[in-house]
Amino acid sequence: MIVISKKCKYALKALLYISKNSGEKAILTSSIARDENIPRKFLESILRNLRNNQILHSKRGKEGGFLLLRDPKEIYIVEIMRIMDGPVAMLPCVSLNYYQSCEECDEKSCAIKGIFENIRDKTLEVLGGTSLHDLNQQ
Repeated sequence: MIVISKKCKYALKALLYISKNSGEKAILTSSIARDENIPRKFLESILRNLRNNQILHSKRGKEGGFLLLRDPKEIYIVEIMRIMDGPVAMLPCVSLNYYQSCEECDEKSCAIKGIFENIRDKTLEVLGGTSLHDLNQQ
């Protein structure tokens, strides 16, 4: 079973919090950590990673904190998952962005590759079509 990491889950929770609460105002790490029950040190690392991947902008000083760099309608769940956890596919040989051949089988005659490509495609359809804005509407 594929399960997203806590890091990915917390990244999504933090981004949703920022998108709901920021407007033009930067959101403090301490507010996110407190309100979303995320360990602050872990959150700082996550937010830094999101900033380094051009999802967030950070401001220093009295009005400091984090803001989204893009509209929530333009930030898709699949992008955050790839930043935090890497491949979305369940097998390395069906991954679009992190492809690796399987050492133990011949891909041309592999009996399970097709179903996992189908699972990948359906997963990408949902995650690639769901934005932060969509999640905030639920």
